[in-house]
Amino acid sequence: MQPVRILVVGGGHVGLYAAMRMSRKLGRRTAEVTIVDPQPHMTYQPFLPEAAAGNISPRHSVVPLRRELRKCHVLAGEVTKIEHARKIATVAPIVGPVREVAYDHIVVVPGSVSRTLPIPGLREQAVGFKTIGEAIYLRNKVLDQLDVAATTTDSETRKRALTFVFVGGGYAGIEALAEMEDMAHDALRYYPELSKDDMHWMLIEASQRILPEVGRDLGAYAAEQLIHRGLDIRLGTRLESCVDGVVKLSDGDSYPADTIVWTAGVKAHPVLEQTDLPRDEKGRVTCSPTLQIVDPAGDVVEGAWSAGDCAAVPDLTAEVPGTMCSPSAQHAVRQAKVLADNVAAVIKQRPVHEYRHKYAGSVASLGLHKGVAQVYGIKLKGFPAWFMHRSYHVSRIPSWNRRVRVVIDWTLALFLKREVVSLGELHQPRVPFTDVTPAVSADR
Repeated sequence: MQPVRILVVGGGHVGLYAAMRMSRKLGRRTAEVTIVDPQPHMTYQPFLPEAAAGNISPRHSVVPLRRELRKCHVLAGEVTKIEHARKIATVAPIVGPVREVAYDHIVVVPGSVSRTLPIPGLREQAVGFKTIGEAIYLRNKVLDQLDVAATTTDSETRKRALTFVFVGGGYAGIEALAEMEDMAHDALRYYPELSKDDMHWMLIEASQRILPEVGRDLGAYAAEQLIHRGLDIRLGTRLESCVDGVVKLSDGDSYPADTIVWTAGVKAHPVLEQTDLPRDEKGRVTCSPTLQIVDPAGDVVEGAWSAGDCAAVPDLTAEVPGTMCSPSAQHAVRQAKVLADNVAAVIKQRPVHEYRHKYAGSVASLGLHKGVAQVYGIKLKGFPAWFMHRSYHVSRIPSWNRRVRVVIDWTLALFLKREVVSLGELHQPRVPFTDVTPAVSADR
């Protein structure tokens, strides 16, 4: 008897956890689990701000797929099309011809991408904050700008270099802003030419509050703390344009800035547009509480599963009927477990179970030793909230290998000063070589 073929599209939170659990519960004789992702690792996104700020090594915020999924087949490539009617997925490898992969069950979990808007200059000037590459780039960019400002004799160049603009007041925006400001503040001890007052850190948020996940009062507390640190918090304000790095706001203000970070929400991965699976008005695949994909009539699409950011999963614990689970790591990790168990149950011809998770709360870092948290109705501020934030996330990152490495990073940081050196050549490593290598005609 041939093993059941299970194809997992995406190696993020849900993909990694689901593939790991399915391979363990079913075994190679029962199922052959294949996971496809263009990246060789899963990025634990809650640690991106700490990796960017140098609190932990960037390598320790990612989990190698091949290391953790030794019982699975890992394909380094991108799924470009899913034809569930034929049970075929088209995969474009990193190098080489496109291939078709057949399956019996498919787990569609490509995650999400940054939700951008048609703002003039945004594509050319801004950077996102969803990948480890973007986090490393932002760190290098901020430190490079300190060097620019410390070296120039032109006041306008200095002002532009030391203006840092973050768009979006959710988890990613607030934590990235707070951690990067903390890092830059520490770095100033090595820049006698600069002072804290020279820097202009700005947050632009279209709504009237930040961190809605932790509640209105804690969100207000977080805003007060950031303002107390000298950060410019603009609520009820939109980014209108950033052409040539000139940030124009809906309140009429305008600032030249060399660093613009976009963290204003996410949307379902665009690969879902190349499938014959049912989707909702937001582009997410529609799911039942059992995490099986369903059509508009509510009928199960056999052999198709989904969860996480790209799926519309009913929240059975919500007070308002019809509410969907939020796109958070808290749901993704728990949905992955239920999804894997249900796939195994179907293969073994056993009943499936519904995903039901009571919201435990939210934690957010506001920089080193600072944070806010609301857990099971208990509200915390400052150091206790920051400590809970770290404790929760180090317990959630997959594998003891990564947990130990992260804890070691944090322990060393108690005794050693933060590293504040830019490695800008990481982004264009061939430039020093090509600058000294003469061009030679191919006809020679």
